[in-house]
Amino acid sequence: MKKIEAIIRKTKFEEVRDALLEAGIEWFSYYDVRGVGKSRQARIYRGIMYDTSSIERILLSIVVRDRNVEKTVKAIIASAQTGEIGDGRIFISPVEDAIRIRTGERGDIALYNAEQEE
Repeated sequence: MKKIEAIIRKTKFEEVRDALLEAGIEWFSYYDVRGVGKSRQARIYRGIMYDTSSIERILLSIVVRDRNVEKTVKAIIASAQTGEIGDGRIFISPVEDAIRIRTGERGDIALYNAEQEE
């Protein structure tokens, strides 16, 4: 099992969500996050200068079976990529174990229902 964390533009969330659902990834968490990136600029709005170095993004957190890692990553890249600075990052980490609280099932079966086996 792997944990995939992706930091994406807020404007791309709907597209990424739809691409993940289309790829068969039906369960994930997401959070509004703020960060600092390379882009440093000030914007003027109604005569007041605002520092935009703090960037709002969405952080997706997805745990998948090893066999679903590549299709998950491809779905995120295809739907989140604009080709401009600030598209985001994807991080992949190993997951040692998963436990379904309701049944006590362990391992990757805890991620999905048995009747949904591919």
